[in-house]
Amino acid sequence: MQAVNSFVAAYLKKKGFKEAEQLLEDLQNKDSAPIDFHNDPDLANFIHRFSPPEDEVARYRDGYSKLRSWTYSSLDLYKHELLRVLYPVFIHSFMDLVAKGHLQEARTFFNAFHEDHQLMHSRDLKKLEGVLSLSHLEEMEFARSLRQNKVNIKICQYSYDLLLQYLHKTQSSAMLGVVNEHINFQVISGQPGSISDDMEVVTLIGSCQDAANQINQKEIHWGLLEDSLEERLEKEGGLLSDSEKIEGENKEGDAEESKKRSAEGGKQGSSTKKLKKDKSVNTTAKSARPEAKTTSAAPRVKPELTLPIMSTEVEQSILEDLRNRVQLSSIALPSVSFYTFLNTHNGLNCSSISHDGSLVAGGFSNSSLKVWDTSKLGQQNGGSTVLGENDSTSIEHLAGPNGAKRSYTLFQGHSGPVYSATFSPHGDFILSASADTTIRLWSTKLNANLVCYKGHNYPVWDVQFSPVGHYFASASHDRTARIWSMDRIQPLRVMAGHLSDVDCVQWHANCNYIATGSSDRTVRLWDVQSGECVRIFIGHRSMILSLAMSPDGRYMASGDEDGTIMMWDLSSGRCVTPLMGHTSCVWTLAFSCEGTLLASGSADCTVKLWDVTTSTKAPRNEDKSGNPNRLRSLKTLPTKSTPVYSLRFSRRNLLFAAGVLSKNV
Repeated sequence: MQAVNSFVAAYLKKKGFKEAEQLLEDLQNKDSAPIDFHNDPDLANFIHRFSPPEDEVARYRDGYSKLRSWTYSSLDLYKHELLRVLYPVFIHSFMDLVAKGHLQEARTFFNAFHEDHQLMHSRDLKKLEGVLSLSHLEEMEFARSLRQNKVNIKICQYSYDLLLQYLHKTQSSAMLGVVNEHINFQVISGQPGSISDDMEVVTLIGSCQDAANQINQKEIHWGLLEDSLEERLEKEGGLLSDSEKIEGENKEGDAEESKKRSAEGGKQGSSTKKLKKDKSVNTTAKSARPEAKTTSAAPRVKPELTLPIMSTEVEQSILEDLRNRVQLSSIALPSVSFYTFLNTHNGLNCSSISHDGSLVAGGFSNSSLKVWDTSKLGQQNGGSTVLGENDSTSIEHLAGPNGAKRSYTLFQGHSGPVYSATFSPHGDFILSASADTTIRLWSTKLNANLVCYKGHNYPVWDVQFSPVGHYFASASHDRTARIWSMDRIQPLRVMAGHLSDVDCVQWHANCNYIATGSSDRTVRLWDVQSGECVRIFIGHRSMILSLAMSPDGRYMASGDEDGTIMMWDLSSGRCVTPLMGHTSCVWTLAFSCEGTLLASGSADCTVKLWDVTTSTKAPRNEDKSGNPNRLRSLKTLPTKSTPVYSLRFSRRNLLFAAGVLSKNV
């Protein structure tokens, strides 16, 4: 007995456990009955807590293995909720073993269980696979953020009770320690959530969630601008029904068709034919109309920015487009015009389409920006449109018989790859963002560079004109977004707060807010006037590559590197629904003009159309229906071998798309 006491006392003294050493000394000095080491549970737990480090590896390995087996053997009703716990327990057990110096055992542990999480967390696992030492844990930003923050997991009360009961019953101190230190449970009452919610309920941002919740309490005004052209046209009763449009087109005939814009003229005809076919049944027209009035129901707000004055000619042109807008719905899908870049030799970084589809721009790795007039290309190639690059045969054919002119307008001025381009709402200007840290403004009328904007310190990934023109926003590797005006060379606002690159930026419909997507896997909404962050959207599991705002300003869609799209409610800051379907990066998103459809373009060479009306109604009916498929995919439009770079709905609701033919896909 004395030998055991001496051994324990020496161990406690060596490890510096002074309180435990004093407690043991007090026990030895007491004149009490002999202690039964085998049958005293309190003493057994005390000694087990300070067990030698040789047992640590086994405690982690056996503890996780038993927790895994217990979870997979649970009732199906609660299994999918309990499975959410396994991933954070797995990664933190692995990192704990690395931190304690058991490198080989940590690698064995990782290889034994990582396949369970490969489907949902493949990108995270690839990053963690490179952690081979304690210094890696400290230097790797991803691993450091995991160690410093807790994981938020939503779970029902009964599943939570089952888990705690298991951990206490098995006395799995290693697993209980990981759960207590690294997981924050958000316990909800009622039945377990749907398995389709798994994308929403586990976030590896942890303590940032509290800050996000506090920021998301701020008031925002998501409505549309007062006295907009759409509102003015509605008050005048100028919006025509689809049947009236068709009757008018039949009367005007070919003479009216010749006056339409060259790029949309040929393709709008096919859209009209489709409408005639769809609207031949009267009930179809009736059911499509109510869905199209989403923007008219939106509240009206005053602009925080000084809006530019619109010329009468431009205003009349926009009003004409609005009067002839095709109303889309789940049963009246848009016509699509796809522009394909050929022979780019992997040099095309981005593409952009003007609001009326008449111009298409491409930004290249050789620092050039090229703009094609699609009306000329369309006349040469009939129904299909092909954009040639570095191919003399194609260029001569598209340029015409004389061969004197190029098929595109070449803009040169950047000293690095061009990563983004955007047309002004009226198509008379185009902005380009480059790796040379600058943004350049070009005139499509003069075919010249007008201004070079300098302010970012690192490459600029994205630039977007505001819906009213004049103002634009940029996103950069320097982790900031900036707001500019065309008449000033310095930024008006700098939005700082993201923890990594700001990869994409998008304006709100009322121009009072901008949204930014980042490699830190969050989306932020910023007030243009104050420069403050008013919303943080957490839920993505990889970098955000694309953003789109609904025309009524209430919803936002974001697409990430894994192919997931999320629909967000701006007023609450919550995800309305995750949108699964793409198998690769979502590079571009676009809402139809009345907001009933969402189009998404991906590196998986498809354009997908989604029913937004169904998704936004889902939260009200979800509890009653229990239907997890809250966002309906209406149609998938595959390309032959062309990743989709950009999408644009014209004011008349014709969908334009662009991409580059890839032989590697």
